[in-house]
Amino acid sequence: MANIDPPISIVVPTFNERDNLEALAQRLFSVLDAGRTELLIVDDDSPDGTAAAAEALAERYPIRCLVRKDERGLATAVIHGLREARNELCVVMDADLSHPPEAIPSLIRAMNDRNVQMVIGSRFVSGGTVDLHWPWRRRLNSWIARMLARPLTSAKDMMAGFFCLRRSALRLDQLDPIGYKIALELIVRHGWKRVVEKPITFADRRAGQTKLNLAEQLRYLRHLRRLYWCAWFTRR
Repeated sequence: MANIDPPISIVVPTFNERDNLEALAQRLFSVLDAGRTELLIVDDDSPDGTAAAAEALAERYPIRCLVRKDERGLATAVIHGLREARNELCVVMDADLSHPPEAIPSLIRAMNDRNVQMVIGSRFVSGGTVDLHWPWRRRLNSWIARMLARPLTSAKDMMAGFFCLRRSALRLDQLDPIGYKIALELIVRHGWKRVVEKPITFADRRAGQTKLNLAEQLRYLRHLRRLYWCAWFTRR
């Protein structure tokens, strides 16, 4: 088990992820000290009972569950979780087990360098891999999305939902995300240049259904337009 110093908050946005929570908690707390870690589930009032499952797991693990009834969306759920996090160092990850909890200690160690602004668990640096069962349509969508965002950051996996940052460095009131690409929003709005990427093995989800659909793809294009405006005009 990793000796984590300082304590960390793990922010996990959820919608209909009940079947993944127990495995997520087991894997997280097999590598992290439960006495120095909080798992913060931010649930968008899932009809499948995700919040109830999180509350049941809280009897065994240091879990807090925040249920949002008046707002929806992964990016805003992450922002809500970062506001509510109790610790300076925060890790954001998905609930579907596509992001390996075992990689979290590596992300945290990289943040020991005070010059580093964000550490990404990356699929696309040397040593990073993507599950062979990941559908080719998802691979193609990911490649197109990354190519469209490439002028905004030097990070190779700017689409990642798995990253570590310092809460004190955030200007949450200045964020204005659409959809689910919160890492890119954070990088561009904060003007972060010192982003480190650590290789991970990205797995396809084991339970539940992907949230990626045509509506989310259109939201991403709207989001990109905002971010290009921010990068090219607002900060100049």
